Amino acid sequence: MGTALVCHEDMTAARLLWDDPECEIERPERLTATLKCLRERGLEQRCLRVAAREASEAELALVHSPEYVALMRGTQTLDTRELQALSGQYDAVYLHPATFHCARLAAGAALQLVDAVLTGAVRNGLALVRPPGHHSQQAAANGFCVFNNVAIAARHAMQNRGVRRVLIVDWDIHHGQGIQYTFEDDPSVLYFSWHRYEHGRFWPHLRESDADAVGRGPGLGFTVNLPWNQVGLENADYVAAFLHVLLPLAFEFDPELVLISAGFDSAIGDPEGQMCATPECFAHLTQLLQALAGGRVCAVLEGGYHLEALAQSVCMTLQALLGDPAPPLSGAMEPHHSALQSIQSVRAAQAPHWTSMQAPGQGGSARVEDLDCPLDPAPLLGPSPCSPLLPGDPEVKATQSPLLDQLCLRPPPPVCVAVILATSAVPLDLPPDVLPQEGSATQKETQAWARPHAVLAQEEALSTLGKVLSLLDGVLAAQVSSGLAAIPSSAVAATLDVAVRRGLAHGAQRLLCVTGGQLDWSLDLADDRRALWLHIGAEEASALSLFHISTPLPGTTGGFLSCLLALVLPLAYSFQPDLVLVVLGPAHSLKAPQAALLTALLRAPVGGRVVVLVEEESTAQLAGVLARVLRGDSPPSLGPFSAASPEDTQALACLRRQLEPQWKMLQVAAPPRVP
Repeated sequence: MGTALVCHEDMTAARLLWDDPECEIERPERLTATLKCLRERGLEQRCLRVAAREASEAELALVHSPEYVALMRGTQTLDTRELQALSGQYDAVYLHPATFHCARLAAGAALQLVDAVLTGAVRNGLALVRPPGHHSQQAAANGFCVFNNVAIAARHAMQNRGVRRVLIVDWDIHHGQGIQYTFEDDPSVLYFSWHRYEHGRFWPHLRESDADAVGRGPGLGFTVNLPWNQVGLENADYVAAFLHVLLPLAFEFDPELVLISAGFDSAIGDPEGQMCATPECFAHLTQLLQALAGGRVCAVLEGGYHLEALAQSVCMTLQALLGDPAPPLSGAMEPHHSALQSIQSVRAAQAPHWTSMQAPGQGGSARVEDLDCPLDPAPLLGPSPCSPLLPGDPEVKATQSPLLDQLCLRPPPPVCVAVILATSAVPLDLPPDVLPQEGSATQKETQAWARPHAVLAQEEALSTLGKVLSLLDGVLAAQVSSGLAAIPSSAVAATLDVAVRRGLAHGAQRLLCVTGGQLDWSLDLADDRRALWLHIGAEEASALSLFHISTPLPGTTGGFLSCLLALVLPLAYSFQPDLVLVVLGPAHSLKAPQAALLTALLRAPVGGRVVVLVEEESTAQLAGVLARVLRGDSPPSLGPFSAASPEDTQALACLRRQLEPQWKMLQVAAPPRVP
């Protein structure tokens, strides 16, 4: 299954016919410039191109009143003076004789995309449309929007395709109040919107855009508003909003379809948003959403008025839908104080309605300060000869890994996933772009790396190690995107030790190692600040240092998701590694869906450069699913949501309390201002 791109050249026909500084930014070039960029990058050619069709009036009636549809139909015969007069009855709207045709095509494009995904013709896709839709209401145009494209597509999916739960993610910089009004009492639609709000001073100036507007009646808790009260927010703020608000809610909701109201006026350079998130950020957001709903993600264009930022951001979104690794994020990964205040307020507003918002220390009913935490942050924060150099520090900015700059410019590596498996363990249904690792380090070089470990002298372990060394070199040289290797059980710890040393010696300035199972950690590497070690499955939570962290393996889906979203991913985004090693050693206890989700989510912060080492005994059940998520497929479901145990919740909260003064992406609340 591929990725659909839905568009129609007729959607460029409508344009402003009179002087109106407010409306002139919504112009046909928004589509033509974007399509030009997609073609120049070769992205359009990689998609299944689908022509938009006009939505029928019956389909428009899924959201809009017949009287309103008839009024818009009548605009086809109005002259300019009449169009201007009718436009003046709405807020920030202009009409053209071609508007009705264009708006029906926009709604129809969203319907075509949803049908293609839900029938299995494609796995995901993007609809490039205008006019946008998320502001339009049952009987009113609003904010350049005539028909509510995403709302119509959601209703169609539920009424005509049998979908029971739809997640709508609105990352446009304006509040999509039209979608909110449509579904505010409907528990089958979870609507998330972040938007520039500035305490009500920014358009559309609605009280119901604030965090405490959470829906009504049976829909209480299914409207999630995250108001931005400061301009200039950056990549870290957007990612923090996903990790600490959207994704916990989304996994608990368990959608069957994800619709993105993809407005790119939230990108850097846009005159409407005045934000500083780079185009690459949207690749990360898209990739994180692909872990939901079996990967059934449909993005529909909304706003975006800086032509270059719009085009680049759409390209990044489409690349993520195609399965390409997300380029590294620029800038210090530390959320703004104002953004943390907004995250804290929305978590508090949603806590009565969602279990995932009720964890202590994360905006729920209990504060982490009130817990009996044996872990004290003080020992980790004092002066130390191993004081860390972290991304964003002045000393680091001058020595950033060349991998980061190169990967922003390079196309995806020629090999998507390389695997090192015994012939008997290779699944028969591996995708064609998952290839056996052919190269190997020389025997002399392999033996030199293996010499400190007697267990690696065995023939099978030594042969595997040579291929692992070659695989690591390929990943760091951007010749291979990611890899999977089955390791003899007795040699997993030794191979890990060599892999970390090899990665740090061959170009990785920061290496994240996430392990499970019974492994002996190398003592002289545990305090090397170039390597961050995170062990899942320990008997108790502990942080021996900022770079040596252990946590128990939670026993519920909710606990495991909290571990990933509130600890593992924030640490990964804070550390900004060049390479991630996921190591599943003896007695690792992770089930296949858990290992797959862990691996899939870690692809985003590291630009896809993930190498998984798995003990051979686990290979048969894990090889196929891990190879698929490494190439960009959606991981299997964890199963029904079950709340984290009080013990797991407290252990995680206490560990976060100890670590968040240094690793800023762990924060979910604004720290007190220092006088």
